[in-house]
Amino acid sequence: MQLSRKILLTLAAAFIAIQLVPVPRTNPPVEADVPAPPEVKALLRRACYDCHSNETVWPPQSRVAPASWMVAYDVWDGRRELNFSRWNALPGRVRAKLPEKVAKEVRDEKDMPPLLYRWAHPGARLTDAERAAIAAWAATLAPR
Repeated sequence: MQLSRKILLTLAAAFIAIQLVPVPRTNPPVEADVPAPPEVKALLRRACYDCHSNETVWPPQSRVAPASWMVAYDVWDGRRELNFSRWNALPGRVRAKLPEKVAKEVRDEKDMPPLLYRWAHPGARLTDAERAAIAAWAATLAPR
């Protein structure tokens, strides 16, 4: 058997084998949604909710390893950082930092949504005006 054929068979077997590694793709119940005006909520749903809520729309690549590992990790990490579906469960210290953090993250186009996410989801790209609207809404969350 030729070496190149052995390599291809080995790679194919490895690709099939890694599909057996389970990846959690769950959407727990929404406990309390973020209080935002409809226009801002629409922007958040379009650009943020897949990673920062319990309402993730799992794309086809989330079912094929190794891409599924990255998608599942990004959702887990996004929910850990900020989960709009658990708004009432956010500790006070986290809520106190949210206005500044959300505004900073969304103003810098390189940060949120991440570049790879924007490539896979062109509809998640935000205009400067949309970024400003989210930042202005975030400022209203500042503790009084």
